[in-house]
Amino acid sequence: MSDSDPRDPAGPWGAGGTSDAPQGHPALSFDEIVHQRIRLGILAVLAEAGQADFPYLRAVLGLTDGNLGRHLQILDDAGLIMISKGYHRRRPRTWATITTTGRHALDGELASMRALMKRLDPPTPAPQQPATPAPHPAPIGSKDTTSDATCAE
Repeated sequence: MSDSDPRDPAGPWGAGGTSDAPQGHPALSFDEIVHQRIRLGILAVLAEAGQADFPYLRAVLGLTDGNLGRHLQILDDAGLIMISKGYHRRRPRTWATITTTGRHALDGELASMRALMKRLDPPTPAPQQPATPAPHPAPIGSKDTTSDATCAE
């Protein structure tokens, strides 16, 4: 298929769907590893807390052991988090910590989301200056303050 063929899943940017062109859609900059909702949640929790243990992440994100373990492994393999194992009160514990690379990846993902939201939000109208109120006519029988004429009944 040619670069101009709309059926080409790679689009005009080639394989991978990314573009260096400034007009590229913000959605194209989403990171497949980070953007997945569970992994994004893990990174967000770790960015807030710095470090969290397995039971805490499981409870906060409402995941099963196997599901959480698999997503932690993916993030660890990508270098976005660091997994450490140890003991707390004689019980084995697994802790996850976000790495500097993970923090940068999360920040980049959030920037891409903001760019997409900015593109989709309707522009807000500029605040209008209040119009100068028109002078009210003087009530009948009162003196007009803008001239010396008086109204007669």
